[in-house]
Amino acid sequence: MNKDKLPAASPSFPIVGIGASAGGLTALEQFLSHVPHHCGLAIVVVQHRDPHSEGMLVELLQRHTPMPVQQVADQMMVEPDHVYVIPPGFDMSLLRGVLHLFEPTEARGLRQPIDFFFKSLADDRQHNSIGVILSGMGSDGTLGLRAIRQAGGAAFAQTPSSAQFDSMPRSAIDADVVDAVAPADELPAKVIAFVKRIRLVGDVQAQIEAEFQRSAAGFLDKILVLLRTHTGHDFSSYKKNTIMRRVERRMGLHQLSRIDDYLRYVRENPKEVELLLGELLIGVTSFFRDPQVWEQVRRDVLPTLQANYPDGATLRAWIPGCSTGEEAYSLAMLFRESLDTISTSQRYKLQIFASDLDKDAISRARAGVYPPAISADVSEARLRRFFVPEGAGYRVSNDIREMVIFAEQNVIFDPPFTKIDFLSCRNLLIYLESGLQEKLLQLFHYSLISGGCLLLGSSESVGSASVLFSPLPGKNRIYRRLDLPAHALPAGMPAAFDAVAARLPGLALRSQGSSAVAPDLQMLVERLVLEQFAPAALLVSGKGEMLYFSGKTGKYLEPAIGKPSLNLFAMAREGIRQALNEVFYLSVRENRPTTLKRVRIDTARPAQYVDIAVQPLSEPVAMNGMVLVVFRDVAAPRPPKRHAPVDASASDGQRIEAALQELQHAREDARSTREEMQTSQEELKSANEELQSTNEELQSTNEELTTSKEEMQSMNEELQTINSELQLKVAEVSRAGNDMRNLLDSTEIAILFLDETLHVRRFTPSTARIFKLIPGDAGRSITDIVCDLDYPGLGGDAQDVLRTLVFKESDVAAAGGRWFKVRIMPYRTHDNRIDGLVITFVDISVSKKLEAELREAQARLQTLMADPNSRKAGHGVP
Repeated sequence: MNKDKLPAASPSFPIVGIGASAGGLTALEQFLSHVPHHCGLAIVVVQHRDPHSEGMLVELLQRHTPMPVQQVADQMMVEPDHVYVIPPGFDMSLLRGVLHLFEPTEARGLRQPIDFFFKSLADDRQHNSIGVILSGMGSDGTLGLRAIRQAGGAAFAQTPSSAQFDSMPRSAIDADVVDAVAPADELPAKVIAFVKRIRLVGDVQAQIEAEFQRSAAGFLDKILVLLRTHTGHDFSSYKKNTIMRRVERRMGLHQLSRIDDYLRYVRENPKEVELLLGELLIGVTSFFRDPQVWEQVRRDVLPTLQANYPDGATLRAWIPGCSTGEEAYSLAMLFRESLDTISTSQRYKLQIFASDLDKDAISRARAGVYPPAISADVSEARLRRFFVPEGAGYRVSNDIREMVIFAEQNVIFDPPFTKIDFLSCRNLLIYLESGLQEKLLQLFHYSLISGGCLLLGSSESVGSASVLFSPLPGKNRIYRRLDLPAHALPAGMPAAFDAVAARLPGLALRSQGSSAVAPDLQMLVERLVLEQFAPAALLVSGKGEMLYFSGKTGKYLEPAIGKPSLNLFAMAREGIRQALNEVFYLSVRENRPTTLKRVRIDTARPAQYVDIAVQPLSEPVAMNGMVLVVFRDVAAPRPPKRHAPVDASASDGQRIEAALQELQHAREDARSTREEMQTSQEELKSANEELQSTNEELQSTNEELTTSKEEMQSMNEELQTINSELQLKVAEVSRAGNDMRNLLDSTEIAILFLDETLHVRRFTPSTARIFKLIPGDAGRSITDIVCDLDYPGLGGDAQDVLRTLVFKESDVAAAGGRWFKVRIMPYRTHDNRIDGLVITFVDISVSKKLEAELREAQARLQTLMADPNSRKAGHGVP
């Protein structure tokens, strides 16, 4: 084909992509053996193959199918009833029905060629895309099958128990991206049944559309009722075309041609309702999907949000429709990377709320375990930093996992998260009716704080809600929330949003009169009370590490001598330190508030007293496990009224002095014990850091071993493929040898094979009747073996033939009156190289005997003709 001109559009026939590893040859042969010749399908085989070995895959597969099998060349047009095989050492993609080859950029152990092709197949063929996963190691193909199902195609997998290597089909099945599971020889029938359904829809499309116009409203209402009854979710605001496409796909898998038949099937099989729900909730997600979007978030959005809080803060993000959590974890990783570029004196945290309607997807997101195929989307550096290898995949590290809170939520009906700095909702709005889209955009405006950012999918926009958001520069759909007065809000905004908007800073109430300025007064009064009258307070961890200061705490705390520390007990002033030691751990251990009255600050002059309240926190969830310490200044106790002096005995004074000294010693012992404990804690921290370092080294070693294991498994699969090819070659050679042996035995011609030095290489059984040969004579010179031939020049003639390459033929007598026609010819190999001689011995004894008798008769006849007397005597004979 002309490589400079691509076709305008791809043809409409289905394309079946088959993924297998090097050990899946048997499964491929079984699959192709059961595919009919004129099925109208194009089959593309993507196999893990050694890039440095050509192999015989095309020849091996051709033996099991009447369809032409060929290796793909760059920009090859796909045709129906053909089988295409990916060449070794390439990735392959499909665009408008043309196969394109790419040099792989990843290391050999990280390549996912099946996922790469399946994703392009889904984009190019949509509902005409079919993916099949057969025997293989790893998880390649799982993400590709998810893309095919999202595009409306079908996904199939081999039964793990029938696969030689079950990792690939089991990974796809565990990820719940497979429509049907069967042994390799039964999968073609299921694929063809699905294709027939697609063709049926195309052939009777007008009839189906007419029936849809007549009864679809009632049919869809019944489907929606069944969904709401069995799942509790209302899909009445979903686009009807979206629901019908999913229903048609389910009908195709069940080979049902009428919508009434499917409705009856749903009512008789409640499990089908859950499967249809899964079809409607398919999550289009992956790590760092659309890299250019994440690059703008990293470059423009996160720095802007952090700049809104110059002293540091906990940013809040919400991701509705998070599916299995890839987008939420991607944001968390990006935020951690952005912290590397700012000053460590600024304390920033990110709390991500990720919600979805699918409880199974939320469960998988909470587990945070993903297949090895994510290496195609996550860089090696991020895998090392943010993931921990677990089993055959990766688990999200604890520091990233703790940043995300997953929740099952119906974003349409359930209350939203509020005070959000960043909201990402991609590829959810496109499935909803325009009215609901507008409602959700108003909801997102309410959830975001002033200046917050909204991220939408590439096929979505704010539409009529453009007064609520302004787009950021660039092609990506990132918007900033606009602050509007109440009278400028959209008329359709729900009343609940109006009421909340009235409480937001900078927005006026819809009501008239003096209440219009109430929000500003409330804010000012609350700030004034907080700054002027609220007591000083500290938010600390359960171990006394200070997390937040409120009010003026300088009179109660002072920096400790030595290495800077934010530990409460190290910075507390004398008097407060001892008091806190007594009640802090008691309050944390018993989880109850405790208050100390009139604690004297020893370093204050004049003496100052303070009440200390210790309050363990359990709510809100973000502050669970923390402790609030409040300092409230109180007046000094009044001295007792003076009375007449009373004589006190000397012994009372001595006892008081001794008690004071004992108290002082106790305090010094407690201080010493506390210092020793702090020293021990520092030593334990140091040991813990060393253990963490050792653990990281072990994890690195484990990753290297995992990579080596994957390479060994790949090499083992390739060796098995080569072994299968060699076994087939051996079988062919054995069959050819048997054919040759039977041919030679049937002709009964004595044949002798010699090498270039005239040593015996091989001979037929008939040769033993001429030469005294036994099987052990192989390798001996032919001139050293006794023979019955009267042919002393045999060795010389053989040398002449080797030298001149011209055959020689002679009639040679043998013992017992036998004659043989001896023919000496060069032995030519397949590549036309001389590698010895072939000598044939054809028994011509009978012909020689007849020749001798003929000569004798001719001689007698000549004698009779020459002697007249003999002629007369002959005439006189009666």
